[in-house]
Amino acid sequence: MTALTAARNTPERAGDVVGYPVKASVKPILGGIAVLNAGYAAPGTTATGLIAIGRFEETVDNTAGSNGDVSVQVKRGTFKFGNSSAGDLIAQADVGADCYIVDDQTVAKTSATNTRSVAGKIIAVDADGVWVKIGQ
Repeated sequence: MTALTAARNTPERAGDVVGYPVKASVKPILGGIAVLNAGYAAPGTTATGLIAIGRFEETVDNTAGSNGDVSVQVKRGTFKFGNSSAGDLIAQADVGADCYIVDDQTVAKTSATNTRSVAGKIIAVDADGVWVKIGQ
């Protein structure tokens, strides 16, 4: 395509909730950390190369399906997830830093020697969890 020479009505996707096709053989659960794995929505796990996109807004089952057989709604925003333990416990001093995905409901302070993907930015730390800003 070439550069615009006249006004253009550019389509948009408004809102913080977006539908994504689901990766094969997974079951996203309402409230869990949603990631993109090779372009498909999947629950957060300890793995590299995942892109955190938000929180699942529904539970869908694609355990017997192929990539994209079902779709799931995901919301961007700031959500409270479980804090890791021991050396990976997130503290008040970590607010503003990145945190890392342990599973679909837990975040940690470190990448565990480059084995975890970034979950998002630490916004606050409470006694019962960590507030994480996820999604663009």
